[in-house]
Amino acid sequence: MAGQMNDKIPSVQASSMTIRVIVAKPGLDGHDRGARVIARALRDAGIEVIYTGLHQTPEKIVAACRQEDPDVLCLSILSGAHMTLIPRIMEGMREQQLEDIPVLAGGIIPDADAQSLRKQGVNEVLGPGTSTEQIVELIRSLAEQRRSQEENR
Repeated sequence: MAGQMNDKIPSVQASSMTIRVIVAKPGLDGHDRGARVIARALRDAGIEVIYTGLHQTPEKIVAACRQEDPDVLCLSILSGAHMTLIPRIMEGMREQQLEDIPVLAGGIIPDADAQSLRKQGVNEVLGPGTSTEQIVELIRSLAEQRRSQEENR
């Protein structure tokens, strides 16, 4: 009987495997419906989501990453300021030695800008039409890669 009870208790290892994601809205962008949809889809998929809310500065986003140690940082930006704000976030991540945290950017970002952002360290740029299932799978893959790299250090 005791063995059956222990089988139902989640192990520490299993609970430590929960993926943590920060969803952030940099700048003055006031449109957060997409970010909320993504946050909800991630939560429904069993991923822990920390939503920073609207109007976050690059410095606040980097500080949240330092404090929360997410497996992935998701940036949602629709204001057109992606070529100003995202590079500042990436620079702050490097300065705080957080460059091992994968970064996803979502919004309406032209292909040429997306290529530039990837060169600056953004792992992937996701646009309209990307399914929540694709995003969940990408986040799981990036989180697994990050944890694998941490184990090998």
